[in-house]
Amino acid sequence: MPQYVLAGIDGSPESSAAARWAADEAVRRGLPLRLVHAQTWLDDVHADAGQPADVRGLTLRMLADAREEVRAAHPALEVGAELVGGGDPVDVLVEAAAGAELLVVGSRGLGGFAGLVVGSVGLALAGRSEAPTVLVRSAGAQDGPHPEGTAVVVGVDTRSPSPEVLEFAFREAARRGLVLRAVHGWTPPPVWGYAGGVAPQVEADQFRAVEAELLDEALVGWREKYPEVTVLQDCRIAGGAQAVVDTAADAALVVVGRRRRRHRVGLHLGPVAHAVLHHAQAPVAVVPHD
Repeated sequence: MPQYVLAGIDGSPESSAAARWAADEAVRRGLPLRLVHAQTWLDDVHADAGQPADVRGLTLRMLADAREEVRAAHPALEVGAELVGGGDPVDVLVEAAAGAELLVVGSRGLGGFAGLVVGSVGLALAGRSEAPTVLVRSAGAQDGPHPEGTAVVVGVDTRSPSPEVLEFAFREAARRGLVLRAVHGWTPPPVWGYAGGVAPQVEADQFRAVEAELLDEALVGWREKYPEVTVLQDCRIAGGAQAVVDTAADAALVVVGRRRRRHRVGLHLGPVAHAVLHHAQAPVAVVPHD
């Protein structure tokens, strides 16, 4: 059974925000927090050959500082800090997260595109980790806390609703005492385009009713399991990713799923998870499912 929340840190403002978010989550779950830095040869890339840097010492100091920052906010929280080397950071963190209930990392901007906020390591972890992976975006240059949200938002595939994704979303809403906003985006049949985007009102209402009913059916059992959670259903004409992002402006957490892949190569994130990770401002949890 998972015994800890894991946060990957590298000394950046984004990873500091992730460590703080992970600490709050560890307290909420009643679990210890494990801070891990994956050291590689890249840590030495800026060392002056004439005055070699004590890279290991600097890294250990960074870990100690991160641990103390977390403990200052949560004195009773059990916090471990580890330097793990000898491999690719993604491989290291995926292995470290094998026994974690949650993996948390910071999302770093790619530069040039204001809406794109996830780096390659974050995407790879979200696509490979067997633990649900949360990517936390730094609040800004001052690295302040992310504003508290008012809802947990979950994207729902009504044709194939994932029990793992819905369980995670309902549980997180219950833990936080927040509303759960279940979002389903759907697109009209291609024939609507042939008609110039105009369909008879009766036909349009029928499509909307069918999609809303499918969303309702996907949530029935979960409403019964978590009666304390207030659920708001949002069924709209839009692509799945757009529907989630559009409703997540005030979210405390956004939840999306990704299918498990049994091979290491190729794209491991579906288009909806990929787009939501890039464009949502709130922390995004990617939950693997079969």
